[in-house]
Amino acid sequence: MLLTTRSYARAGLMGNPSDGYFGKTVSFTFSNFWAEVTMYETPELGFVPAPEDDDTFDSPAELLHDIQLFGYYGGIRLLKATCKRFFEYCQERGLTLPDRNFTVRYTSNIPRLVGLSGSSAICTAMLKALQQFYGVQVPLEVAPTLCLMAEREELDIQCGLQDRVIQMYEGLVFMDFNEEQVKATGHGRYERLDTNSLPSLYIAFDPQRAEVSGHYHRKLRVLFEEKKPDILAAMGEFADMAQQARDALVANHPEKLPALINANFDLRDRIFHVSDANRNMVLAARSVGCSSKFAGSGGAIVGTYEDDEQYLRLTAKMAEIGCTTVIPVVI
Repeated sequence: MLLTTRSYARAGLMGNPSDGYFGKTVSFTFSNFWAEVTMYETPELGFVPAPEDDDTFDSPAELLHDIQLFGYYGGIRLLKATCKRFFEYCQERGLTLPDRNFTVRYTSNIPRLVGLSGSSAICTAMLKALQQFYGVQVPLEVAPTLCLMAEREELDIQCGLQDRVIQMYEGLVFMDFNEEQVKATGHGRYERLDTNSLPSLYIAFDPQRAEVSGHYHRKLRVLFEEKKPDILAAMGEFADMAQQARDALVANHPEKLPALINANFDLRDRIFHVSDANRNMVLAARSVGCSSKFAGSGGAIVGTYEDDEQYLRLTAKMAEIGCTTVIPVVI
């Protein structure tokens, strides 16, 4: 048996970073970038290292830079943590798996640490492969939670459900992480939206502006658990913006999204004090008339543009500050 699964890059269109704090978000996946897992039956269970797992460096400076950005381990830990949670899920439900082992390898062309969900793509692609290999169907609404637990509880990576939800559901999804619902069931309420309702979108990114999202979320988690009034209020505002975006898309009023996108970033910057390097990406896009906000936790932005002429001005402006711009193929 040989199988291959993919999970695509994602962009948080509205409401992030409230997904980990009982908020609401709208996200989409796009096929420009992906993580891919290949699995095949073998006598023993094995994991094949990818370039991200390379332990050879040209200099001490390169070693330090790599550790600062990516930590001490690559993607193999993500595969192992996902396996652990999947096998425990099956054991807890009395599911007997076929008596066979596998070897698994992964590749990814998702730009790293720019908020396009590269690590969760590896986890979700692995879970998709495990389900196919063993013939076990985890309920779709539950699968993202398994991936979240693999990262958060096994690897101590601070993250929320949004990335795993959209990479399991794919397309365009509105997510309501109502506190009562999440605490009772372990998952939120997820609604697929029509991708045809979207306005013209762009993604721009620069790996040099990469930030470790776990560091950001770790600080935010402390502030949230301390019930800081401004943090709690901001999460409510982010959620309200996501609800407005969802309603606009359902009513086929995409023209309402640019103002909401800008407001989402402005609130984030006001509360969390975005770094100059990342703020400059947003300001550059806005200087040619495009809306702009973070796609994740920094390093990439998402927004709207009006026509081909404006998109050309956008790509030129972003290139001036070292950013690559693409039109996402929403899938």
